[in-house]
Amino acid sequence: MPRFYIDPNIAKAKTIDTDFYTSPLQYENSKEKIFAPSWQFIGDTDLVKEAGTAYPFVLLDNYLSEPLLLTKDKEGAMHCMSNVCTHRGNLMVYEPCKLNQLRCKYHGRLFSLDGTFISMPEFKEVEDFPTSADNLHSLAIFQWGKLLFTSLYPNVAGETFFKEMINRVGWLPMHKLEYRSDLSKDYIVKANWALYCENYLEGFHIPFVHAGLNAVLDFGEYTTEVFRYCNLQLGIAKKGDICFDLPADSVDYGKEVAAYYFWAFPNMMFNFYPWGLSLNIVQPMGVSETKVSFLTYVFDESKLGTGAGSGLDTVEMEDEEVVENVQKGIRSRFYSYGRYAPTREQGTHHFHSLIAEFIQ
Repeated sequence: MPRFYIDPNIAKAKTIDTDFYTSPLQYENSKEKIFAPSWQFIGDTDLVKEAGTAYPFVLLDNYLSEPLLLTKDKEGAMHCMSNVCTHRGNLMVYEPCKLNQLRCKYHGRLFSLDGTFISMPEFKEVEDFPTSADNLHSLAIFQWGKLLFTSLYPNVAGETFFKEMINRVGWLPMHKLEYRSDLSKDYIVKANWALYCENYLEGFHIPFVHAGLNAVLDFGEYTTEVFRYCNLQLGIAKKGDICFDLPADSVDYGKEVAAYYFWAFPNMMFNFYPWGLSLNIVQPMGVSETKVSFLTYVFDESKLGTGAGSGLDTVEMEDEEVVENVQKGIRSRFYSYGRYAPTREQGTHHFHSLIAEFIQ
């Protein structure tokens, strides 16, 4: 049987069972136990900038594959809801558009822009109709600046999920973030999604894998802080390299911070640099295949291409090579678990602990 217990004492703990990275059963279990109740990034407020607009999307396509719809009503309120008609399951909105109401193109069922049922042809004789079940299923939205998140079955409020990150870097001009599609990119990695996250969650490998990144970060000052559903790796710049101009009330004031590397369970990486945010979304595509989307949001274009936030494509290629080889290695008959470096792998230990908590 797979072992999914992680000792809270990192000095005693063993890593999660390799079955988690190789088993189709664990891959399927993770959909409902890990991803469905967690918060997921769905885009930004510019997707529905004007009142009376609708933006259909699929949450984690090829994995959760849940059809959802983001709207802004005439009063300017945003709503996230199921994009599936409650009559026969047709998709409600096929492409981004402007409209006054939501009408199903199959049999004409009508809804308001907040998903409330309005009317249905040929249903006068139907008893006990309509009920709340005839409304489009509504989902919670959590907004931070221009960034939007939702959860299919949230067991924790968004405010709780993201609070430590927001408290730490809430002084950043999140409302000024502009999405740059020309600087954004998707990568396909031949490895399990969790292995990709693990690689991100420790700076232990930086001197061995990332020569360029190691040249601008002070590895001796590299630290990890663990919170409830997220953790932070604080990248300190080497003397003279570009860093944040921190406000006096920041807990990091006086430090030469080159980057804030935040990870939020289970699959989001918020990499804050002096120029903006590289938001990485890790999307499972198969037991040993993952799509990683690097989404670039800029608030200071003059600092692009400098410091720890430069050369991200090179860093990604270096990470992919290692992670793909780990995926091959963990299938060995002679490897079943590892141990943690207590001062360097706190983030990975935290990740495994949350997996064990959710999967149980």
